Amino acid sequence: MPTKLNNSPQKDRSALSVAAVAGLIAAAQKSSGEIPWNPGDKTDPWDHIEAAMGLQVGGCLAEARQAFRWLAREQLADGSWYQSYRDGRPAERARETHHAAYIAVGLYHHYLVTGDAAFLRRMWPTLCGGVDFALRLQAPGGEVHWAVSPAGKVDPMALLTGCSSIFMSLKCALAVARLLGRPRPDWQAALGRLGEAIRHRPQRFNMAKSRFSMDWFYPVLSGAVTAAAAESRIRRSWKKFIVEGQGVRCVSDQPWVTIAETCEFVLTLAAIGRRDLAEMIFGWISSKRYPDGAFWCGFTFPEMVVWPTHKTTWTHAVVLLAADALFDLTPAGRLFDHRFWAQDGDG
Repeated sequence: MPTKLNNSPQKDRSALSVAAVAGLIAAAQKSSGEIPWNPGDKTDPWDHIEAAMGLQVGGCLAEARQAFRWLAREQLADGSWYQSYRDGRPAERARETHHAAYIAVGLYHHYLVTGDAAFLRRMWPTLCGGVDFALRLQAPGGEVHWAVSPAGKVDPMALLTGCSSIFMSLKCALAVARLLGRPRPDWQAALGRLGEAIRHRPQRFNMAKSRFSMDWFYPVLSGAVTAAAAESRIRRSWKKFIVEGQGVRCVSDQPWVTIAETCEFVLTLAAIGRRDLAEMIFGWISSKRYPDGAFWCGFTFPEMVVWPTHKTTWTHAVVLLAADALFDLTPAGRLFDHRFWAQDGDG
């Protein structure tokens, strides 16, 4: 990992129209509140929540609340959601643990933006259902099994990226619980077990996924790995995933950079205090846009072929989240910051 910038970071906020990017998400949202990947495509709960968070950064608060209400209506009796939906109907009927738990991140983000504790209280049963579903699939070693099949069978595989997302979800769920005066010591204990697994038991996770950049940086983004260990983890695989001047590879052995992974990595660098590098890399993708201002989903290199050509809601959401972390657009810009969680007690 470089210690000095090799080009000037892009600090000009005017290069990114926050309202316009949020408007692209809002334009794809259905009247029900559901937010598909793009118009006519499927919706999955995790990316739906991410899209709602992008709406919140962009000030589209009514649309974001409608997105959470859609989740409350669609939640299954066990607290989960189906893997995906299309045109308002279930499409893939597996139920993933990190999908279910992530509502805690979205709702705590909403609170940080708005200060609206009343909305948290209304959504508390939905949040509890999602988190409890995930934790019913926590193994004795601390990892969380990734899904329940359509037939109701637990898939015992554990994914490092998914479990890191659950770690972040538990931190947010506990923060909400404290705000509402509803202690959940079982969640706190589960967070501790999961953190230990992520930090010290890599053999419990599907190592075939280590080709994916998210397995590299999500343990740091979530705050499961912090301080010197976080710096070391980022430094160790920098050359494996970083394409200088372009962004972050999705997969280490493929010539494909994605805007979403690049912006999530920007969030990661900002979270550990490497704002200089975060601004530099955010500057790399600032021009990767269509004439209407929509960001590319990804591109190949060195050919620079845009692929796929979809204008995805979750890509635009994480662009906004990264911009918030860098430019303090809302009070939620600190959501992933390790120092924020160290003060809060769940870092």
